[in-house]
Amino acid sequence: MSEVQRSLTMLVYGESKVGKSTFAVTAPYPRLMLDVEGGHRFLPINVKYWDPMREEPPVADGTWDTCVVVVHDYDTVLKAYQWLQMGKHQFKSLIIDSISELQVKCMDSIAGTEAMKMQQWGELLRHMGALLRDLRDLTMHPTAPLEAIVLTAMDSPDREGRHHPYLQGQLKVQAPYFYDILGAIAVESVLNPDPMQPPYKVRRMYVERTDKFEAGERVQGRLGSVIEQENLGVERMLDLVFGPKPTQQ
Repeated sequence: MSEVQRSLTMLVYGESKVGKSTFAVTAPYPRLMLDVEGGHRFLPINVKYWDPMREEPPVADGTWDTCVVVVHDYDTVLKAYQWLQMGKHQFKSLIIDSISELQVKCMDSIAGTEAMKMQQWGELLRHMGALLRDLRDLTMHPTAPLEAIVLTAMDSPDREGRHHPYLQGQLKVQAPYFYDILGAIAVESVLNPDPMQPPYKVRRMYVERTDKFEAGERVQGRLGSVIEQENLGVERMLDLVFGPKPTQQ
């Protein structure tokens, strides 16, 4: 399995504080995190800050595992993508946390503080749709392919009670089809084997559609329908789909 082929793109969503960001930073090192929500401060990572508007990507020298771009506006994300597209970087993974907030940044760049007009919704779909497809295609870059692209999103239940990624307009329909995995992360109570003990909580990811969660995958069932807590990591999922990564001499 070549480096270009050994890659996964995923959109994961869930309710607040279920561990979406913690899951995302299990992606292969060195990783780039575009932090739109400001949550990186509480993650178990060694941070190197980067301003793509003013400087080149940092060298992966072993002193950090996650390069963080604090996203204040949509143009910052576009500039970071330009660096990735040029291939002049050492990153193996890209994380955007979250695309729900990024869509708001894009709306701000289009309409400012005004309400979105009809034609501007079409503009939003073109901008965000093109960006999300372009990011996905970075796993097929000819010289600097990424092994993992992990986008997080907020949770939004529909009228029937089924949960979806929180996006607005047609992007809500289109975005889940762009990626290898649409995963719903949930924290659930499990009965304790000892009937004298209370139930305990586990974190799991649904990758197959249920009555409660919109989810899906195109990895031929190699992850099963539910990824349990012990396998809930990006590198572990890469191993499950492609086999263990060959040891470098």
